[in-house]
Amino acid sequence: MSFGTQVKEELCRGEPARKCCARAEAYGVLLFCHTFAPREIKVVTGSAAFAGRLPELFRRAFRLSFDQRPEPGEAGKRIFLIHDPDKLSAIREIYGIDPAVSLAHHINFAVLEEDHCRTAFLRGAFLTAGSVSDPVKGYHLELVTSHYNVSRELSALLPEVGFSPKQTTRKSNYITYFKSSETIADFLTAVGAPLSAMELMNAKLEKHLRGSVNRRVNCDSANLDKAVDAALGQVEAIERYASVHGLDSLPDKLRETAALRMDHPELTLSQLAALCDPPVTKSCLNHRLRKLMELAGR
Repeated sequence: MSFGTQVKEELCRGEPARKCCARAEAYGVLLFCHTFAPREIKVVTGSAAFAGRLPELFRRAFRLSFDQRPEPGEAGKRIFLIHDPDKLSAIREIYGIDPAVSLAHHINFAVLEEDHCRTAFLRGAFLTAGSVSDPVKGYHLELVTSHYNVSRELSALLPEVGFSPKQTTRKSNYITYFKSSETIADFLTAVGAPLSAMELMNAKLEKHLRGSVNRRVNCDSANLDKAVDAALGQVEAIERYASVHGLDSLPDKLRETAALRMDHPELTLSQLAALCDPPVTKSCLNHRLRKLMELAGR
């Protein structure tokens, strides 16, 4: 099951608590569905959960049924139709729509005065024409409509409930979208999918932890490579000095340091410093090794 399918299943588990919310959610469905025209309403969905929710939603919002609906168990794209003139007229009246005045759709904000109605509207819009990417792959949530005015007014509505959307166009459609993982999680929580929001944030945390571990491993590996190269360089320098002057020519502390490095080329500076008699600091040992490198270079 895709993450988007999971989100829509979660959104469809509960019913709107109020009739006003049922009408607000249905309004979101209508403004974002395939066709909302004077002679026809056509809702097309690939979500089995949403297909199961729609008939009861319209019954509660409008006290009417679809004229055509999918057969039980039907897979693929499911089509719901209303073409009865009386039903269409009743729906338009509820939302203050008059085709004689304008055929262009607008959001009637009077239907969405309360916060719970606004989030119900957004839930209907997302169920109908929304998608969200798998958070393992990336963060993207969008709402798609073919109505220019609806898209513009949606961008004005979203800030009222705490969201700052971005907009673009794709072919003949208008896209309202979010890219921020925190914003997407907040949006999902607001419209009724808190479990999916939590899963998204858990996926983000896991991705962050994996990235941190990988960076740490890469950093440790790079530091180890540098330490190995430095140790090999020190051994070569000491051997070069010994072949010309002999280690006995060195002062006691430098001779001890040279012998320890020759015997333990694999040890870090801290480990090597602890073997000195008496033990010395890492800084002190590093100073001695630099002195040996200088003597070998002469």
